Amino acid sequence: MKKLILFVFALTLTVSVNAQLQTPQPSPYSKVEQKVGLTDVTVEYSRPNMRGRKIFGDLVPFGKLWRAGANKNTVVTFSDNVTVGDNELKAGSYAIFITPSEKSWEVVFYTDTNNWGTPQKWDESKVAAKVKAEVYELPIDIETFTISFDDLTNDSAMIGFMWEKAYAAVKFDVPTKAKVAASMDKVMSGPSANDYYSAAAYNLSENIDLDKAMEWIDKAVEMTKDEPRFWFLRKQSLIHAANGDKKGAIAAAKKSLEGAKEAKNADYIKMNEDSLKEWGAM
Repeated sequence: MKKLILFVFALTLTVSVNAQLQTPQPSPYSKVEQKVGLTDVTVEYSRPNMRGRKIFGDLVPFGKLWRAGANKNTVVTFSDNVTVGDNELKAGSYAIFITPSEKSWEVVFYTDTNNWGTPQKWDESKVAAKVKAEVYELPIDIETFTISFDDLTNDSAMIGFMWEKAYAAVKFDVPTKAKVAASMDKVMSGPSANDYYSAAAYNLSENIDLDKAMEWIDKAVEMTKDEPRFWFLRKQSLIHAANGDKKGAIAAAKKSLEGAKEAKNADYIKMNEDSLKEWGAM
């Protein structure tokens, strides 16, 4: 009986230690995602509430750097290079800080995103962009700090900040025209060597239309002849062999073997040597 009581006590203690009380966060986490043109943009931040407090000029003092939210850094991530003001921001993540005044805010994009709140030591070399944003008075109170993507076009958008009766926004431009032009050039120029290789490899794996597979793999090898790829040549040898062209298979395998030896790729060296032996070329 004593052992049973001790076991129950230990079990109860373990459950109480492992259990964690869960309560709502006072400034809940939020993640906002938006595609602008062809660029993916994400903002992650924590959202404090007014709770009857005066915000700008009091809780958030004028003229003092603010974390643009609560808890750890508010972070914006761009999938492409973008332009903010006169600054190009490389694809990646940036912390957003704001120095508010009554009529305008200075919004800073900072390369170090690993701070809880504002950095203990400000490093001007980490400032990727610094822009002014005009403040507009709203007709109602916004209880919860809000970041939004506004005024979307194919080429730009605004990152909007709202709290209390204040709204300010920063415009950023995305490289949609350049990306569309590059995509058009690629499509109009026809399939790439990798496209031909993948199509040929599929037909070989499925044992369908090996004539077409030979045509495609030969195009892939021809397109890369200035920088031969030994794995392309290996596939070429297998496709030619499967289609009954032993001479072509041997020639491709020898070239593949040569490239594999230069690259010191033991797997391809062995595969090519084994095939050449099978085809009577070694």
